[in-house]
Formats: sequence, structure tokens, C-alpha cells
Amino acid sequence: MISAHRLLLGSATLCMMAAGTLFWQYTANGRSVEFVPPDEDICIVPPARVSPAHPYDPASGLGMYDVRPIPVDARCPVCGMYPARFPKWASQIIFTDGSAHFFDSPVDLFTFLDEPVRFDTHHTAEDAAAMYVADHRDGTWLDARQAVFVIGSRIRGPMRGPDLPAFADHAAAEAFIAEYGGRALAFGELGHSATSGLRDAAHAGHMH
Repeated sequence: MISAHRLLLGSATLCMMAAGTLFWQYTANGRSVEFVPPDEDICIVPPARVSPAHPYDPASGLGMYDVRPIPVDARCPVCGMYPARFPKWASQIIFTDGSAHFFDSPVDLFTFLDEPVRFDTHHTAEDAAAMYVADHRDGTWLDARQAVFVIGSRIRGPMRGPDLPAFADHAAAEAFIAEYGGRALAFGELGHSATSGLRDAAHAGHMH
């Protein structure tokens, strides 16, 4: 009985030491441990109606409307996924006040632009000072308004549904189309009628 008691006491002591170590790592130097998204990343529509935009950091050395690295813990305001996990699909909107939203794919960027009040009560589509999408070939950032998108291809996006891979020019888009199908559209051609079907397919109707 005594040995069992000592064994339980020893186990409890080890647990407390492990917890203390984790707490020290979390609080050391006023910084938290590195954030790592979960291995299983799924589309989860946030229960909250709106999501705050990420504020501009003047100490970053970037201009207010320059493209930004996606914070590893940033969540897409539309579906709740982690855009940093999808470097060939990610997109971002930077508003006139310098704050930004990050999206896991162009479909969610256009979903936001269609009805921003559903996701952010402080910004409108007209507040978008700059928009960027990742080039589907190599993940480099492109001005979304100048990019060429492919709709109707066989490629599936981060949410495992139809999406809008983006390219720097028509030649790159047509090379992709030759392999995966679809058709090329400019930013201005992707209105509500074109993107609502993609949104519903990607979100399985949960955005209504």
C-alpha cells in the first residue's frame, strides 16, 4: 500500500514538473510558444458572425498596402481555415486603414467581397486598398485585380471543392487549362453569379 501511494505521489510530481516546464516555455521573455495549426485542417464556418482584421504593424518595414507574409495563426474570416497552410491558394485584402484579412483561397476572398458585413462589420468592399492572390504555379504574390483566374478546372482547392487558381498572365492560365480544363477569367469577370456556385460547392451550402 505504501509503495502504491509513493508511486501515485511520484507520478503527480512528474506531471506538475511537466506542466511547469510548459508554462515557463509559454511565458519566457513575454512570448508564447510557436503556434502550430492542427494536422487535420478542415473547413469550419466560424460561429462568430464577424472576425477582426489583422492590424498594420509599422515596425514590419512594409508599406501600408504592401503584400504581407501570412501569420501562421491567421484564420480565414469566411471559413476558419489557416491560409498559411496553402501557399499556392492563399489571398489577402488590405484595407485603407492598413489592416488585413487573409483567406485560404480566392473563392473565400470573393465570398468576402460579395457580402463583407457577414464577416467584418468595420470594412466594406470599397475599403479594399489592395488585394493579392498567390500564383498557383509557385506561390508568388500577384495583384488580384491584374491576375487571371481559371474557373471550372478539375483541380480542387483547400476545401476540397472547385476553386479559382490564379496566374500572372493568360499564357500561364492557358497552359494550366490545357492540362486540367476550365476557362480563364479576369478579376472583373468574376461577379456574384460566377462565384456563388463555387462558394456553395466549397462550403457545402453552409454559407446560406
